[in-house]
Amino acid sequence: MTAPVLSLPSGPDGFQIYSDASGQGLGCVLMQHGKVVAYASRQLKVHERNYPVHDLELAAVIHALKIGDLPLWSAL
Repeated sequence: MTAPVLSLPSGPDGFQIYSDASGQGLGCVLMQHGKVVAYASRQLKVHERNYPVHDLELAAVIHALKIGDLPLWSAL
């Protein structure tokens, strides 16, 4: 078994953001050329646990966009 590895960004092209939601939390991954560059997740807030699935998925997208304020993501 190998340890997970984050890759350094290589240029401004080829980035993809994936987001997902569950009944427990939200998560997102920033990838470039199939390699993980950064990831973030958080637990659902109490009121979010009552959201329908499509609202949770949208909350995951919004979470990914807010994470874009981090220095790594905003430098891309």
